[in-house]
Order: sequence, then structure tokens, then C-alpha cells
Amino acid sequence: MTMTPDTLIPTKPVAVTVPPRPDHPPIIRAENLSVRYGDHRAFDQVTWTIARGRITALIGPSGCGKTSFLTCLNRLADLVPRCSVAGTLDIDGMDVLSAATDVIALRRRVGMIFQKPNPFPVSIRRNIALPLLDHRLCDRRTVDDHIERTLRAVGLWGEVKDRLNQSAFCLSGGQQQRLCLARALALKPDILLLDEPCSALDPISSGVVEDLIVSLRGRYTVVIVTHNLAQAKRIADDAAFFWLDGGAGRLIEHGPCRSVFENPAHPLTRAYIHGARG
Repeated sequence: MTMTPDTLIPTKPVAVTVPPRPDHPPIIRAENLSVRYGDHRAFDQVTWTIARGRITALIGPSGCGKTSFLTCLNRLADLVPRCSVAGTLDIDGMDVLSAATDVIALRRRVGMIFQKPNPFPVSIRRNIALPLLDHRLCDRRTVDDHIERTLRAVGLWGEVKDRLNQSAFCLSGGQQQRLCLARALALKPDILLLDEPCSALDPISSGVVEDLIVSLRGRYTVVIVTHNLAQAKRIADDAAFFWLDGGAGRLIEHGPCRSVFENPAHPLTRAYIHGARG
């Protein structure tokens, strides 16, 4: 049967959900969460829970609110002019959107890695040392031990141990992205947000970063935005499909990654996964 726009896009898309498994309790709970930039609706009425210790991939076409959803989780949306957030958002018992929330403490618990590597314009050593010392996670006597441990965790120590005092910009793109990940991990976060972390990298560097993300499973809750469906299938435990409808992003379907990709319950998801839409 030929699929027409009318069969693909219901008037009011209703999200297909799978209840969280008891062995994977939720750490993030969003209810009727919406984001606007002035008069533009980035996404509307997202209700969703994200499981602790798992890798969750956000998929869908550009402009459907995936990155905007990430920026709510650590209040980076606060920095965007004319951005307003409505609804409720809870992270492990913390009311994220409350005016009383300590945003600095929140961003320590919820780290973010961006599409393009953004190391500080200082040495490799200071990229790790500065956040450690600023947040008083160690003192100057032990900072070198913490730097080595963190760089080993992302597989960088052997590559940079003899040039720690060189500029971080001397590193390749893939190395810079791993340095940014090390910088985030140094703060001992609970959650890592990754906004297309491999899109600016070559295939080999992308594979290294993917393997690193997979190694974090169980120790951190990882939420990753990716347009690479093959990547999402390779690394994610759970997946969520966003779509643009009526000028606003909407969460259409979410659940275990294998179910979303191999047996999608919503016709929009099925069409996107098989390349008919998006």
C-alpha cells in the first residue's frame, strides 16, 4: 500500500510508550514539558521517563526539538534569549525548573558534550584541572592523580601524557571530543547529555567515541541526540522518536531500542526508520 501524508501524520500524534522496567528505574521524569523561543514552539507536551544507567538515543529529523529537550535537562535553555520552558521536570528528586534550584550544582550533575568539540583555550592539563579545582573535588597536591585517572577513563592518557602542557587545540578532533568528555566526567556527573557528539568526526574517530560511550553504560545515564540511525541501533538501550507536527516537535514513540527499530508501533516511526519520511 502506498503511504500518503494523511496516513503518515495523524491529526494529533499520540506517543506510544512502554512502561519502565522495574530493574531500570527512571532518573529523569518530564511531564507536559514544552519549550518556546518567542512565538516559535520547539516542542510541546512531552511526557516521558528516562531510565537510570542506560543509553537513550533521541532520533528524528532536524528541527523537531531533540536538542531543545537536552538543554532543558541542565538549564542551558536559560541562556537562550526569549526561551521559555513550561511543564514539570524532575531529575532524581530535584525540581529542575524551580527558581530555587542551584543551577551550578545541576550542571555538575548533568554534563553536556556538544556537536563540535569545545576544549578550553588552555593546556590539556588545565582543561581537566580547572573544573576539578573550581568545584573543589581535589586539591593541588592530588590534581595530577585525578587528571591521569580521568584521561585514562577516556583512553587519552597514553596519547597525551608527554604533552599535557601543550594547547588542547593541538589535538585531533576526536581527541578533543574525548578531552571534553573527560572534562565532564571529572566532575562525577550522574547524567551525560551528548548532542551529536560524532557528527564532526571522521569514521575512525567516531568509532572510538562510540566505543567510549558504550563503556559508560551502567555507570552513567547517557542521553544522546543522533541523526545516525545505525549509530543509535549500535549503542543505545532505549530510543525516542521525535517528529515535527503543526510547527512543534512532539514525542511520537519511545521504548527499548530494539522494539522501536524492529517493531515500531507508530506509522510515523515506521516510515522514518525505513526512510520513507524525514
